[in-house]
Formats: sequence, structure tokens, C-alpha cells
Amino acid sequence: MSKDKNSRLVYSTETGRIKEEKPAAQIPAGDGIVRIRRETAGRNGKGVTTITGIPVDENELKNIAKALKQTCGVGGSVKDGVIEIQGDQREKIKADLEKRGFTVKLAGG
Repeated sequence: MSKDKNSRLVYSTETGRIKEEKPAAQIPAGDGIVRIRRETAGRNGKGVTTITGIPVDENELKNIAKALKQTCGVGGSVKDGVIEIQGDQREKIKADLEKRGFTVKLAGG
């Protein structure tokens, strides 16, 4: 049997199903600056505020997103480590994140 890089063992008659271990979630490395920008691209002209560069793990990122949504009184989500908040909420989000001790920059136009 040849070793192909796309093949892996999923079942063995001796031990049964082989479970694949997932690597531990890592905190994304950045420059320590949280960037807030307003985007409309691909959203039919509807604006969202995106927050990137928060150096925390996925669970804490979701908690921060929840608190920001409550502060702004709007909806939003977390996608691929980026928090999206509906509407142009840059000033409210900047004030809230600065209270939490992050260095914040307003990016884009």
C-alpha cells in the first residue's frame, strides 16, 4: 500500500474508528491594533462595520461581538475572526473597545 498525502487511516479492524485530533485554536498574531472600517462591497449598498485584529480566542471574540451588538442595538456576526456589525457604528464601537483597553484605529474612508 502506497502512502498518498491525500489518504489517511479512518478505520482499523483492531481498534475501530480512528478519531482525528484537531489542533488547539490559536490566537491570531497581529500588530496589536484593532481596526474598524465601514464596508458596503457585496452587500447591495447596505453598510456594515467590520472589526479586525482583536487578539483573543474565538469564544472571547464571540462574547465581545455580543456586547458590541448590545451596545449599538443592532445585529451582527463573527466570520473568520472578523466581527461584522450592521450599520455605521464606528464611533460607538471605538469608544467601547477603548474602554476595554484595546488600541483602536478607524481604517478606510
